[in-house]
Amino acid sequence: MPTSSTAPAAWLVLENGAMYEGTSIGKHGEAFGELVFNTAMTGYQEILTDPSYKGQMVMMTYPEIGNYGINTQDIESKSGMHAAGFIVRRLSTVTSNWRAAGSLNAALEQAGVVGIEGIDTRAITRSIRSEGALKCGITHNGEQLDAFLEQVNAQASLDEQDLVNKVFTLSAYTLKGTSDKQDQPRLKRLVAYDFGVKENILIQLQGVVDELIVVPANTDYDTAMRYAPDAIFLSNGPGDPRRLSETVQLSRRFIDNNMPIFGICLGHQLLSLALGLQCEKMAFGHHGGNHPVKDKDTHEIYITSQNHSYCVSHPTDPHLADDIEITHINLNDNTVEGMRHKTLPVMSVQFHPEAAPGPHDAADFFQRFITRCIDARESLNV
Repeated sequence: MPTSSTAPAAWLVLENGAMYEGTSIGKHGEAFGELVFNTAMTGYQEILTDPSYKGQMVMMTYPEIGNYGINTQDIESKSGMHAAGFIVRRLSTVTSNWRAAGSLNAALEQAGVVGIEGIDTRAITRSIRSEGALKCGITHNGEQLDAFLEQVNAQASLDEQDLVNKVFTLSAYTLKGTSDKQDQPRLKRLVAYDFGVKENILIQLQGVVDELIVVPANTDYDTAMRYAPDAIFLSNGPGDPRRLSETVQLSRRFIDNNMPIFGICLGHQLLSLALGLQCEKMAFGHHGGNHPVKDKDTHEIYITSQNHSYCVSHPTDPHLADDIEITHINLNDNTVEGMRHKTLPVMSVQFHPEAAPGPHDAADFFQRFITRCIDARESLNV
């Protein structure tokens, strides 16, 4: 059942030549991006506003999306929606939730996000799983599909784009800590690098520090150190970490000066590169709220929220094993989900412990990070 009986037709065109006819949702127009699928059943608002999806078209595998509408709380970026396009099997015509401030379709249109519904998302997901992530486009001009396919193939791939520069804050700002638990260890001051940071990550960090200073992604070492931080945080963000060579060198400088530093998602990849590990593009990435991750220390299994198209490779250099310990692995494909340095205060995870959207299995990781930072600083007499 389409969103509207009068909604115009739309086509999803993949770089391999596959074309799917459906119905337009959101903004009427054309859009391009890398097609990825997300397996979450809920949380579409957080997904659409996650800056890590910059340059990507998100296809939801759950068959009906939008039934609880859009609200004013579940927003991961003050700058609005970042997904290049939105693809669903069926967009709900009903908005029913006590927090709802409007419909998903109206929010997509207002944000300028081009979308399509009424296509076989299951078949397309199977295609991505076999062929890998594909460049794609959405158009409303069914008479020029061959020419549109040429436009799709002419688009730059994800690893050719500088996406972080499109999403980070342009000026530093300070957030006060929110925790009043006196028995919980906290850092006095944390500098967080914004590569496209999610609001819920900042909220979680506020709960474990007295003062949180969020700085632009291009902030240099001396500027960051003028804040006199107790630790550095590297956020999530879009695109290929291998493009950010200056940030990798910056991270290495923090590490060499014994500054406690930890990261999530893109931040995890950047720290891993700084320590000599390698990153690679995944076939179709991890996007969803049901990824099982094993903690190699405790042998616990966490069901985690994830959103990344690149991953850290397992170390092959035997010398790296003397310094770096892989702390978490993904039980679906054995990819690296966490690492730490054995003697220096460096640690990171690939998954999203803030779980927005997703399960709260790993919610205590922010406190664990802070405790490790404090312990490391004390052991190094920093």
